[in-house]
Amino acid sequence: MKGVRAVALLSGGLDSTLAVRLVQDQGIEVRALHFYTGFCITEHKRRLGLKREDGQHYVNPALKAAAQLRVPLEVVDISEDYYRIVLNPKFGYGKNVNPCIDCRIHMLRKAKEIMERDGYHFVVTGEVLYQRPMSQTPERLKLIEREAGLEGYVLRPLSAKVLPPTVPEIRGWVDREKLLGIRGRSRKVQIALAQRFGLEYEQPAGGCCYLTDENYAERFREAFEVEGSVSREDLLLLAVGRHLRLPSGLKLIVARNEGEVRFLRNFTNRYSYAQRRDGKGTLALIKGTPAEEELQIIADIVARYSKREATEVYLKLGNRELVLTGRPVEDDLIEPFKIYHRQGVAG
Repeated sequence: MKGVRAVALLSGGLDSTLAVRLVQDQGIEVRALHFYTGFCITEHKRRLGLKREDGQHYVNPALKAAAQLRVPLEVVDISEDYYRIVLNPKFGYGKNVNPCIDCRIHMLRKAKEIMERDGYHFVVTGEVLYQRPMSQTPERLKLIEREAGLEGYVLRPLSAKVLPPTVPEIRGWVDREKLLGIRGRSRKVQIALAQRFGLEYEQPAGGCCYLTDENYAERFREAFEVEGSVSREDLLLLAVGRHLRLPSGLKLIVARNEGEVRFLRNFTNRYSYAQRRDGKGTLALIKGTPAEEELQIIADIVARYSKREATEVYLKLGNRELVLTGRPVEDDLIEPFKIYHRQGVAG
């Protein structure tokens, strides 16, 4: 309808991209909002300087989607608030450490502020009924709207026909008959629709938040248990490298590739670290004060993850510097130190 304007949450994934397109097709002016939380896998890979299999650099998927849809995009940085939400979510976590309900509430509250401030009429999202068990049931969708102060003003074009009519539909701003009634986890309908529209979208289609990753969740819980707290900086570091907990309680974060070496190097002014003396291979951040008997273990671990060969290892421990000969330690000796989700093991 002419003169009607909407703000849309655009992640750049399949569902949010299609939701915007369906509303555009009804003549609605759309302004896209992309919320930067600090926990997007694609953004994380981009920060590390990693490349896709085809050699191309990672690009923010929302920027790509907005360009295809020809809509203005505003990137809204909510990372400061979001860290606090991750540490203490009012409505708890999903299967891992994903605070999905609190996440949606916070994003919709921000969207409401922008909608009201700039004279838009309603909010569009790409949510699909029952696609995500924690946040996309009818009860949870109602809860999220109520907590965000947007009851009736959130249009979900992909599932509108299996949800109660919204204010935009009741007032005739959008035609309900031109919306869809998708429910469940299958994306066959969405994929076919994207092909029809000629839209490219981020693969895999199912979100990009690494808080849903089992290994990340295991590291998060283990850090709370052993260290008693998790800082904002910790939340970043939990997503990088191999994490090993030595018998004294000290933690090693060992880079797995050049991107992670560059990333971890940014923290060497605040943490002790170890690396080959010649600068080749991995870099290991040291969180805590190592016992004397652990210094050789650290050197051997660095040798193991740096071309698996004996080498001189430089250790910077606060104001102390030393060089040890590291000899690659066997994998079965490292295994008990690793912090990751073991299949079939709770937690």
